[in-house]
Amino acid sequence: MANADDVRRIALALPEATEKLAWGKPTFRVAGKIFASLGDDDAWVGVKCPKEDREELIAAEPDKFFLREGHDDNYAWLRVRLTALDGDAELSAILTDSWRQAAPRKLLDAHPAPGG
Repeated sequence: MANADDVRRIALALPEATEKLAWGKPTFRVAGKIFASLGDDDAWVGVKCPKEDREELIAAEPDKFFLREGHDDNYAWLRVRLTALDGDAELSAILTDSWRQAAPRKLLDAHPAPGG
């Protein structure tokens, strides 16, 4: 079962990732842009997700993915319950995908996705 320490370890292992406190919670950034944020009681992590993909993800796995109503409505953001993840590999894939959405092109070119 994933926890806040796993989020921190995996997020900070991504190229040029940093941690900064915001809204009283740890956020993880690349080039100054947030790609992940630990949530209330460290029970979930918020990550970047295209708005058009959110509904399908939530419908497929509602125990894993959710939106914070009134907060995420207008943002490309999705919440992930840490206890619902299948381990480090799934958490790493989610955080890496979010990092790739926030990272500048130059950094992406220097660190291409596997198979890309």
